[in-house]
Amino acid sequence: IAYYTTNTLRRTKRSVKEYIFKFSGLICCTSTLVSEIILADSQCWRLWEFNNKDVQFVSIGLWEAYYTQDFNISASMTRMLVHTPINSTWNKSSEFQYLQVLIAWAILMKILVLVFTSVAIKISCMEDQLIEIQLFCYKISAIILAVSSLFTLVTVTLNYLVDMYGQTTLDFSPDFPVKMEDIIKKHCTKVFPMGVLTTTMSLFGVILFLCEMISLKVQSQVKAQYASNLAEQKV
Repeated sequence: IAYYTTNTLRRTKRSVKEYIFKFSGLICCTSTLVSEIILADSQCWRLWEFNNKDVQFVSIGLWEAYYTQDFNISASMTRMLVHTPINSTWNKSSEFQYLQVLIAWAILMKILVLVFTSVAIKISCMEDQLIEIQLFCYKISAIILAVSSLFTLVTVTLNYLVDMYGQTTLDFSPDFPVKMEDIIKKHCTKVFPMGVLTTTMSLFGVILFLCEMISLKVQSQVKAQYASNLAEQKV
């Protein structure tokens, strides 16, 4: 009885560790997806300072631009945050459109990774674990997540280089309160380090998937060896 109880406890502990490892990959992917969405929704992909008494700073996101402006409300000056969409009235540069497309693809690919990872975990909970299908799901997840991390890194790097060292052709709409020629300084923002952090998290997820694939292959080999030994014993 003691031997049976000890083996049961060992199998339970090993099973718990396996599921913790499996869910750590899912949690990592979820974290990178949330981080990617926060990054895409950031208000300050570019922060420009202007020689203008009304609007001194303009923060440019991928979809909207933000600035503070003083308004005379009830005979008192009130400073308010104004946001305006970056639409067809703007002269959007080609590199800026690349940023929008790349970040959108990075988010979509991370959603796909979550789907494949969830399928793999669900299969692992079944009586027939279908190891080959799990391997396929983790392999696809690792590839997509690696490509997604590359897209994220290229996006933030391109944005930083063009903004700080390049010559962008991005221009405001005609009714914008400031003009491009009034820029006096471009400031670094949190977008680049946040993008690098998101990329690092994605690559960590890839490593977790690769480790899970190795574990499944070992498990498959052990089962095959066990089946072979059982067949030999019957013979």
